[in-house]
Amino acid sequence: MKKFIYLILAFSIIACVPQNKPQDSSSNPEISPSKNDDGEWDLQVIDTQYDYFLNAIAKPMNMYSESYLKNKNTFLVNEWNSYYYSGKYRNVIESSIDYDPQENYGLKFEYKLYQVFAYVQWKYGLRMSGLSGADIR
Repeated sequence: MKKFIYLILAFSIIACVPQNKPQDSSSNPEISPSKNDDGEWDLQVIDTQYDYFLNAIAKPMNMYSESYLKNKNTFLVNEWNSYYYSGKYRNVIESSIDYDPQENYGLKFEYKLYQVFAYVQWKYGLRMSGLSGADIR
């Protein structure tokens, strides 16, 4: 499960401390969203099971509105970051997420981020308050 950071959330650029340098105790690894070449916010998940999850288990994108996903993601990112900073679930959560609820990321990005949380629940059993069993088919 230590490879979770590599399996989830690679917002095109992962702003983590390189592994070949010793980590400064004052710096926290953080995942920050960035725009792709087309100027759109994008989320790349580096895990083959995530694609399976999106295609076979997750509800389709058209089942959600962008405002619903933004509200859920705001809550879930806060919960995720609180787990990270408290050291809870260290075997799953290895970085914080830099997410600005005032930014217009777009439906596709919001959907993929939301499904990351559903995926973590599905794969690792990490129950987050902002998710319900109805979020997975």
